[in-house]
Amino acid sequence: MDINDFPRQIARTQRFSLGVPRAFTLSPDGRRALFLRTRGGEDRTSCLWLLDEDQERLLVAPETLGAAESVPEAERIRRERARERATGVVAYAADADLRTAFFAVDGRLWAVDTDGGDPRLVPTAGPVIDPRPDPTGSRVAYVTGGALHVVELADGHDRLLASPDKPEVVWGLAEHVAAESMGRMRGYWWSPDGARLLAARVDTTPVQRWWIADPANPSRPPSEIAYPAAGTANADVSLHVLGLDGGAVELGWDRSAYEYVATAGWDAHGPLVSVQSRDQRTLLVLAADPDTGETTLLREQRDPAWVELIAGTPVRTASGALVHTGDTGDTRRLLVAGRPVTPEGLQIREVLDVTGESVLFTANDEPTEKHLWVYDPEHGPVRLSEGPGLHTGYRAGGTLLIASHTEDGHTFRVSRTGRADAGIATLTETGHTIGVSPSGRVQAEVASLDMKPLLVPRITWLRAGDREIRTALLLPSWHRPGGDPLPVLMAPYAGPSMLLAIRARHWWLCEAQWFAESGFAVVVADGRGTPGRGPVWEKAVRGDTLTAPLEDQVTALHAAAEHCPELDLGRVGIRGWSYGGTLAAAAVLRMPEVFHAGVSGAAPSDQRLYDTHWKERFLGHPDEEPENYEHSSPIGDAARLRRPLLLVHGLADDNVVAAHTLRMSAALLAAGRPHQVLPLSGATHMPTAEAAVEGLLRHQLRFLCEALKVPEAASA
Repeated sequence: MDINDFPRQIARTQRFSLGVPRAFTLSPDGRRALFLRTRGGEDRTSCLWLLDEDQERLLVAPETLGAAESVPEAERIRRERARERATGVVAYAADADLRTAFFAVDGRLWAVDTDGGDPRLVPTAGPVIDPRPDPTGSRVAYVTGGALHVVELADGHDRLLASPDKPEVVWGLAEHVAAESMGRMRGYWWSPDGARLLAARVDTTPVQRWWIADPANPSRPPSEIAYPAAGTANADVSLHVLGLDGGAVELGWDRSAYEYVATAGWDAHGPLVSVQSRDQRTLLVLAADPDTGETTLLREQRDPAWVELIAGTPVRTASGALVHTGDTGDTRRLLVAGRPVTPEGLQIREVLDVTGESVLFTANDEPTEKHLWVYDPEHGPVRLSEGPGLHTGYRAGGTLLIASHTEDGHTFRVSRTGRADAGIATLTETGHTIGVSPSGRVQAEVASLDMKPLLVPRITWLRAGDREIRTALLLPSWHRPGGDPLPVLMAPYAGPSMLLAIRARHWWLCEAQWFAESGFAVVVADGRGTPGRGPVWEKAVRGDTLTAPLEDQVTALHAAAEHCPELDLGRVGIRGWSYGGTLAAAAVLRMPEVFHAGVSGAAPSDQRLYDTHWKERFLGHPDEEPENYEHSSPIGDAARLRRPLLLVHGLADDNVVAAHTLRMSAALLAAGRPHQVLPLSGATHMPTAEAAVEGLLRHQLRFLCEALKVPEAASA
């Protein structure tokens, strides 16, 4: 094994994401499943596949469609919000019976029957974004040119349901903050009978305009984006019921008080939406009458910091019971009809499915893991997954598909029992079922075709300090106790919504092992503000998103040094991306006695330049709590720099715009502080070009080795 080949491998595999199955949809009887997957670990072209009983079949290979990968601008933006790394068929939707799947390639709408036959082109009024069939599969809705259309498959008749009345209006797509910061990627939803749609109208007139240019190609005009930076106006979002007969009804609520549409959907009981106040301290769950647009309050949730949005909630059971979450003490619990149904200490992460009165969800009582659970009134909560790792799942018709990401890689196992509970054992203990695996036999397994990393993480797990901060310590494979001192590299994200210290073969941990093999002791720690440790832990960063996380990184560093005395605390570097990049910059600026070099990638350096929903959640409105923005913006500490600092930014980033790094660099220059800046031409928030990904890794290593005086032989 040559560790010098690793940067090329992680670049060619798109951080080991290629070849991994994803986006499963099961048929009602559970015997078939659609999913996406590329055909190998270095193949970037995503294809649509069918698992029929235990046999895989390729349904759509994009090259057979004459695909040229000419992506419409609105689709490019949607993919960027989804952090899509593949090409080809990257999204699809199917009718309720999974008879036909629909997808867009190069802006053209295609349909393919799951029982066989070639894909067929469906004529549309223009380049297609987000096509979705009605539950019967008789017609397909799509967005083109900001307008929402429905095309009948039988005769090709195309209805224009809603069109923009001015250039700033779009129907049926999610606005920036919904897709980037709320997790709502959609802008319309079918009624169960396929006769109407619930659709969002997004008016970005109030939103300030920014322009993203490509300095490497000055002949290209800049792209205009409507970006609601903290403290500025959001888009005006309303919801409307649109009938195929031409009828239209707007849903009513106090939009001035609750300007965020957090979730929306349409179940057997009617439209169900949740709306959030600008300060995010109040969330309303509303049932809507599709005939009149009147709304009824089902639940009001308040929190003095913010109400966390939990994926998959709110939702209703067959009887109409509301499924949501509530914070009791330091536990985020699953609530059904207002009653907690999960125990203290089990943190709800996501609701995946509600069938009848049964709820499928993920949760954890140990933050380095995430498990698949199911609740029903008879058995209580039952854990379905086993072993350390990150587990999620899908179910239908007595079939359970468990997708597991563990330290050994990916597995996708299908078990069938024919029972509606999808093989749940019924052992109980103290009122709830714990530690019970599915009783169904594994009858099929979907192959993961991802490439095995050249370097597999070799982790020593630690619990640092009194808070037991989950910490992964990665040492060189050639290290021996009592050997030469090792420089240290802290490699955090350590912010909201993402964990890195996990019991899975995550690409970041593989990267960490490469730095370890290059001569470093690498420490990855998830401190306060990260998910999975309960609401008190998550909200410890309200008002100041840097102080507590930095303290926790120092605690993890000292715990690692106590475990491994060879760690050289006189040579400590830190590298991070996005929030982790902000943390890295703040570390060398505010604690130069601890951190001796930093790599800050795609980092928000001035929090006022980041979007409303994300940044105001943690820091409040900048006009009302300006001191929070000062505390949390490392740009104000530029004059304190006395350690080597490398700033990296993609110049096409429309999430954390390059102005963050450019202004940080300007502040450092004005203060007379030397530093390095590495601009990535054409790169967005997550670089995907192979040359950029590989070159960036190698450049960071050279920078850190020079800054921390790591012998060249050790970093070869």
